[in-house]
Amino acid sequence: MSAPTRKRRWLTICAITASAALVATPAGAASGKSEKPFGARVLARLAAERGTSIRPLGPQARAEDEDGNEADEIAEGADQYAEARTSPGIVAPGAYGAAWSSLTHLPRTGGSWRHVTGLPYDSDDSRYRDIDSNSSGGSGKVTGRMAAIAADDDGYVYAGSAGGGVWRSGRGGGHWKPISDKLPSQSTGALALDGAGRLWLGTGEAATNADAYLGSGVYVLSDPHDGTFSARGRVGGDELESTTIHELRFGGGKVWAATSAGVWSHSTKTLKGAWKLEYAPNPDYLPGGSKDDDPDAAYKNIANDIAIDPKDPSKVVLAIGWRSGDEYNGFYTRVNGTWTRVTSGFGDLPTDADDVGNVTFARSADGSRYYAVDQSPEQLATNPDSGLEGIFVSESGSPTGPWTKVADYKGLAASGSALTTAGYMPGVQAWYNQFLTVDPSDPEHVYAGLEEVYETKDGGGTWSTVGPYWNFPFSCWSIDPAEQTGDCHQTTHSDQHGVAIGRYHGRSFVYVGNDGGVYKRPVNGSQDTSGHATDWTSLNDGTIDTLQYYSVGIGRDLDHGGVSVTGGLQDNGQSVLRADDKVMGSDFGGDGGDTLTAPANGCDIAEEYVYLAVQVTQNCAVNDGGWVTDPGKATSYNVAPADNATGEARFIAPLAADMKNSSTWIAGGRHIWVQTHGYAIRSGDEWKSVYDLGPGRTATAVAASGGKVYVAWCGPCNNQGFARGISVGNAGGTSRTKSGGGSGWHDITLPVDGTVPNRYLSGFAVDPEDADHVFLTVNGFSRHWTEGPGAGVGHVFESTDGGTTWKDISADLPDVPADSAVVTPNGGLAVATDLGVVYRAPGRTTWQRVGSLPAVAVLQLKLSPDGRTLYAATHGRGIHSIKVRDLG
Repeated sequence: MSAPTRKRRWLTICAITASAALVATPAGAASGKSEKPFGARVLARLAAERGTSIRPLGPQARAEDEDGNEADEIAEGADQYAEARTSPGIVAPGAYGAAWSSLTHLPRTGGSWRHVTGLPYDSDDSRYRDIDSNSSGGSGKVTGRMAAIAADDDGYVYAGSAGGGVWRSGRGGGHWKPISDKLPSQSTGALALDGAGRLWLGTGEAATNADAYLGSGVYVLSDPHDGTFSARGRVGGDELESTTIHELRFGGGKVWAATSAGVWSHSTKTLKGAWKLEYAPNPDYLPGGSKDDDPDAAYKNIANDIAIDPKDPSKVVLAIGWRSGDEYNGFYTRVNGTWTRVTSGFGDLPTDADDVGNVTFARSADGSRYYAVDQSPEQLATNPDSGLEGIFVSESGSPTGPWTKVADYKGLAASGSALTTAGYMPGVQAWYNQFLTVDPSDPEHVYAGLEEVYETKDGGGTWSTVGPYWNFPFSCWSIDPAEQTGDCHQTTHSDQHGVAIGRYHGRSFVYVGNDGGVYKRPVNGSQDTSGHATDWTSLNDGTIDTLQYYSVGIGRDLDHGGVSVTGGLQDNGQSVLRADDKVMGSDFGGDGGDTLTAPANGCDIAEEYVYLAVQVTQNCAVNDGGWVTDPGKATSYNVAPADNATGEARFIAPLAADMKNSSTWIAGGRHIWVQTHGYAIRSGDEWKSVYDLGPGRTATAVAASGGKVYVAWCGPCNNQGFARGISVGNAGGTSRTKSGGGSGWHDITLPVDGTVPNRYLSGFAVDPEDADHVFLTVNGFSRHWTEGPGAGVGHVFESTDGGTTWKDISADLPDVPADSAVVTPNGGLAVATDLGVVYRAPGRTTWQRVGSLPAVAVLQLKLSPDGRTLYAATHGRGIHSIKVRDLG
């Protein structure tokens, strides 16, 4: 990608990371089975694909990216998640806050949510050693992505998750409790303890990934050991609402915030008074500016970190810049009271805009050292191996340098890394994975986080990969179910984001947060001969659930009674919870997308990875790993439709079973695919294309009942020329309507009056009693908040004539992105939104809030096989259920 020419929309700000995200074997591979251990297979595939722009560009991608060639799955997934919530325009600041206020004022239904996934989730569960599982990789117990960590010397640890709020432990980790559930944003950007022991929270995850959300500002908790965050603890006014916050730093009686809208400061002595905008490189693009409606406005004022000279707090260095490059990228200091870009004098630390991207600073407690990690837009654009410019030290202790490079990606790869394959080496995702901290008792003892965790005890002279990506490439690894990971020691989950050093019972520990939760080890821990730590402990004990589900599936557990619950997760594969389990297991690895589960048998599962890479099992993927020596023992099969190979499907693509026949499946990419073998499918060749949506179009939702199929699509799907539509047909490839007329699939003519808004169409709910009676959910925000053509109003629409005409039934529904819907057996309608679940009772026109979930996105709703229980897949707080009878 040419850094200045291709810029990603991320106003909802976030990114799916497909990091440890595993790439599925192409459809058509021998019998759909892999012949190598999954980890090695994936690394090799990632390397090969990244070296050739990662994956083939489909027509949509080519149309959007004529002057660049970024088809990287991670960034594309980020783009697509944001597109659903922003297209056809730009979301105005305050949208989520207003929606949360409206939601909390709705009347509530009866009943309360039951937390289904509130127990440990073992990614190395020895029951699931099949070809598409990451079990035995060494991550152990996991939970959802942690964006920031803080810790003190009294044994208190604070973990800020991407979408599930902030959690506290008073026991050096574990036995967690949520402490931010009352806030209107559960997305964490930064956590920091000040000198008075107060805990500061910056909301809005700033990893420029796409499955987290903008924040509502900065909050302070004066008594973090016992208190909880509340709206009354917000610092300043609404200046930082609808931003993301990358770091909070203290110096000179101020707290400094690096945000997506520049660098701001506020007094630490009082919470009142407005934040001061210290520096924004392009203020015209800020809200209220003359260019705030520009499509690139979200990229124009990104600040990553602030370095304050401990000897002279008036000396401050700002790290400013968009990860993919822009003219304003660089370091800034004050010269004669004016923020001025540094052009030379930093030594090895680059100052050219092409080489300054995402940056993280850390200083030693004694003020003798400053360290920095720098990601390079130029490297990101041109180097298939890594986007890392390097790790640097200022031995003067001043952030103004001079700086010396002490690590690059090749040196880190040689330090015991698991990432030694060309095309996927340390720092390949340095735009997304970064942390840095210095041991308070030793200025030369440093921990750095990229995809892995690195440690140096001599100021960067030598490094050890104390937390490798996983253990698959190492000779100590074994798939033996009697072992967690063979003779290898437990490592951390991949993709590092947060770090802190604290004390518990007189011992110092380092705590790291990543895409799998929170881990710790002694600060001066032990290593084996490869430099890998021997003493990591997972702190994801089941009392903390920040799992980020995209989907949920429920089927009867024929072996144990009750039901089996499964679901696809951001970077934590597919979880499976059998009826008698005390610990969840993981039967598929990587990013888990949509899920199909046979109602009659919860071990018949189809799991989408990404881009319609579908895997299927008929025994919950239970396997002892015997397939390594005998491929015939594999019990998972790769059955992707052809749109997976061509890249003509969305990152999380729609997949559905016919409501009346669970053996008929519908999958949507550019084409609408149907297969009728159910869970007995064994090859991608068994899919049949029944309809071509056309070049540049791709399905966003599918549903079927009794052979009638509904498809929603977009194309183009970004905010330049955004278009959407609905197509209707049947699974046999011919139309089926009440009148019985027509001979083929057709596109519905949606009226130009905005009856159905020109926004992302996210889901269908078909009346089980009448296939022509269907509900449609619409994502994004209504015209009040969306600055784009045809944004329209409304989020829920109803058709009684098979989709030919639609009626807006949103009524008093809060203006919030709607993601999924289900018709309950009594004729009610439940709708999942980005801030919880709402319900319309039979015969009513108004909406009620279901239960009291915190402000967390609910991406999918499903009913239990008997229809009596509603399940919600939240993207940050696991899976929850509620009895349908209690909804009213």
